[in-house]
Amino acid sequence: MPRKVLIILAHPRKNSLCAALAAAYRRGAVAAGAELKELLLPDMRFDPLVHTARPEEQPLEDDLIAAREAILWADHLVVVYPTWWGTYPALLKGFLDRVLVSGFAFRYRDGSLWWDRLLAGRTGHLITTMDAPPLYDRLVNRWPGINGLKRTVLHFCGVKPVRASAFGPVRGSSQERREEWVRHVEALGRRLR
Repeated sequence: MPRKVLIILAHPRKNSLCAALAAAYRRGAVAAGAELKELLLPDMRFDPLVHTARPEEQPLEDDLIAAREAILWADHLVVVYPTWWGTYPALLKGFLDRVLVSGFAFRYRDGSLWWDRLLAGRTGHLITTMDAPPLYDRLVNRWPGINGLKRTVLHFCGVKPVRASAFGPVRGSSQERREEWVRHVEALGRRLR
């Protein structure tokens, strides 16, 4: 069976390097025979703020209902985003706060400190750009954005394993270097075969 891949573009601008990387992953995944769906967060209409006492009590907008259906459909989640201030943009944080709530992505057990991971059986890949050199961010900062998204969000919900690819520094990079990153990400998509 072909892999069912959901690509989530979480850069607020659709003409970004992240958008080019998402398109490259899409090309590679299609070449590998994967089925594909995409969520373009900048095009989605939803309130990123949680206004209720419990996030799962807030009614979902149509775009978030469709996002949940796509997440349940997929067996591989790819999140493409920029690293800003060591982590991911507010757009992605608001999306996660609204979509990955108790009863959908996880469920706390009554009288227990443990929980059920309702998105188990899925794998993930984080693709991020940054202005810092990725090795510096990994060794000095300990990859706060990648580790936060990987461990405290996706692993918490049962998505394992989650790979990560970081590209940078973007600031001052040449067109040739960016094209090299795009080719690399397309090759990552082809590996789904």
